[in-house]
Amino acid sequence: MTAAATLADAIAIAEAARPVALAHFRTRLGVEFKADESPVTAADRGVEEEVRRIITARFPDHGIFGEEHGVERADGDDLWIVDPIDGTRSFITGHPLFGFLLAWLHRGAARLAVVSIPATGEIFAAEAGGGAFLNGARIRTSGRTDATGAAIYVNEGEKIWRARPDVFDRLMNFGTTRRLSYDCYPYGLLAMGHVDVIVDYDLQPYDYHPVALLVAEAGGVMTDWDGNPMGMGHNVPVVAAASAELHAKALASIRG
Repeated sequence: MTAAATLADAIAIAEAARPVALAHFRTRLGVEFKADESPVTAADRGVEEEVRRIITARFPDHGIFGEEHGVERADGDDLWIVDPIDGTRSFITGHPLFGFLLAWLHRGAARLAVVSIPATGEIFAAEAGGGAFLNGARIRTSGRTDATGAAIYVNEGEKIWRARPDVFDRLMNFGTTRRLSYDCYPYGLLAMGHVDVIVDYDLQPYDYHPVALLVAEAGGVMTDWDGNPMGMGHNVPVVAAASAELHAKALASIRG
């Protein structure tokens, strides 16, 4: 019988990954660049190897899909998705808001998620139907419904500007407070109620599944730019918002 994971299991895995990442942080790292020009370091590989070891020991029948080491045992009902260092460019430049992302999917639906920020000690966690938490305390989005006064974070802004300058221009006129941002931490800010909208671009399943469950369990909505729920697509553009009403308005702005 396949063992079911718990939120405590997911948090324990994130806690085990943290010292591996921090052992490399702000040290002199050799950086390689993959075919898509994204950087990878020994920290990325080391964290994922440790996480895979733990998952395989605890849940030998579960599959694993990691950014650095690919997919194994993916033909069953249970799949762990791992991004060992979300924000490698932040990591290699000493910026502390890189993250660790983890989600457990059962029959294709995310059931557990952890968004860990190793350098700050913050662990965001979510369970389907069970709410969203920061270091054990329940968190909620702002619930804002109107774009007036809204704070919007635009992740991967230079990619959007190059690929869809029309969308970028509209985003620069949406809401009241706008910030260019990166990586997973803005989703934690959205779940805490500090940010109202996030627009992101070019994401993979290990980028979006953990943050999508966190946003949803905190009371928000996250879809791709066509309004579809998260699946297993690649290079996906997404929009997340504090409420269904604000999400619809942000989606309308993206569509023009």
